[in-house]
Amino acid sequence: MATKTISAIKSTIDKQRDYFESNATRDVDFRIQQLKNFKKALQHHESAIFEALQADFRKSNFETYATELGIIYDEINCMLKHVKKWATPELVKDSIVNFPSRNYIYHDPYGVCLIIGAWNYPLQLTLAPVVGAIAAGNTCIIKPPRAAIHTYHIIEKIISDTFNDNYIAVLDEHSDNAEMLAHRYDYIFFTGGVEIGRTIARAAAEFLTPTTLELGGKSPCIVDKHADIEVAARRIAWGKYLNGGQTCVAPDYLLLHESVKEKFYKAFTKTVKEFYGNNPQDSADYPRIINDRHFKRIAAMITDGNIIVGGKTDAETRYISPTLIEIDSLAHPLMNDEIFGPVLPVLTINSIDDAIHIIKQYEKPLAFYLFSNNYSNQQKCLQTIQFGGGCINDTISHLANHELPFGGIGNSGSGAYHGKASFDTFSHKKSICHKVTWPDVPLRYPPYNGKLMLIKQVMK
Repeated sequence: MATKTISAIKSTIDKQRDYFESNATRDVDFRIQQLKNFKKALQHHESAIFEALQADFRKSNFETYATELGIIYDEINCMLKHVKKWATPELVKDSIVNFPSRNYIYHDPYGVCLIIGAWNYPLQLTLAPVVGAIAAGNTCIIKPPRAAIHTYHIIEKIISDTFNDNYIAVLDEHSDNAEMLAHRYDYIFFTGGVEIGRTIARAAAEFLTPTTLELGGKSPCIVDKHADIEVAARRIAWGKYLNGGQTCVAPDYLLLHESVKEKFYKAFTKTVKEFYGNNPQDSADYPRIINDRHFKRIAAMITDGNIIVGGKTDAETRYISPTLIEIDSLAHPLMNDEIFGPVLPVLTINSIDDAIHIIKQYEKPLAFYLFSNNYSNQQKCLQTIQFGGGCINDTISHLANHELPFGGIGNSGSGAYHGKASFDTFSHKKSICHKVTWPDVPLRYPPYNGKLMLIKQVMK
């Protein structure tokens, strides 16, 4: 069995490398047609996609479309609109040293790309990078997340029905991850946790393969005394409980100004009831935790605090209620690692400087959110805190704009994608200086005696 898996992975890589070397994928019209085919296939399988996400998360059709399908469609539409322009060699300015010459940047595809998706948004996080790779002229080997097995199977069907496996292929769900990483690819795009990200980086380094690592971390959210509390409560609750809290850019902990604490708690409690009713367990709009292991991990952290909202769990259905819990120490279990669930711990602060001090005790986060109408506080945070991306007076919405590159910094990742950033990520910028043959200026050639002052004048 192991020999068969090894052969299958190696065979797929070799077939895709041969196909890439045929130059078929470099043709821009070919790329456009493949993107159109991809979109048509997704549309054809929409019902099956809804069923798969419902089976994996008990996710509503609305949320599946808003957070998975709709984002992929938007990415495809963006590529279809701009790929011809982006793929055209870019003329840049000449330099006096090379005068006269024409200078270009060619956007060259890397080749065979390995794309590894994450289970929390298994469709979007697996297939959105594929859109960028196709637009840039690459071939793709895709590894969807096994944890979301129903979505894995529908991705496998969509890809196999739409593309030849010498161009786009999905690895078998039983394929060995260690074996997968033992081979050379031309680019690796990974979305997932920090520890596995390190494993990916080590494997890529063996072949000096470039990577994009979309990781995570504890993304902070500040509500200062200048915030619109009603709006803050709604937008934080929405961002935190979307997908049952299983969102890499969800607010991971809340830093709440002491002076607005009680007002915020009241507004937040009201919001949760408005969103999910008196019993969120009965709501058709509230997802479940992906598996028993993650359920047990999250449920065990709801301890030693003042529960403002929620706190209820049901192991049989992997239900954890929308929870807001006030804690008084950074040593609390909820503050050790990324929560990745519908539990939001609250620490009170007395100033924006208190909040910044707490945030800087953790690794650089993937996202940062500030609710404040005070310009000075906004600028202090933006100029002091390092993070991947974020919002002022909202949560998560920065992902919905393909003009904004999405990615992390430090432990939260490296590289970025979405829109033009996706095309750039999967393209090597190949620089070309096209010189004329006349005049052939003798200044650069030996002997150099008597030429130093002249070259100083030219290159000053």
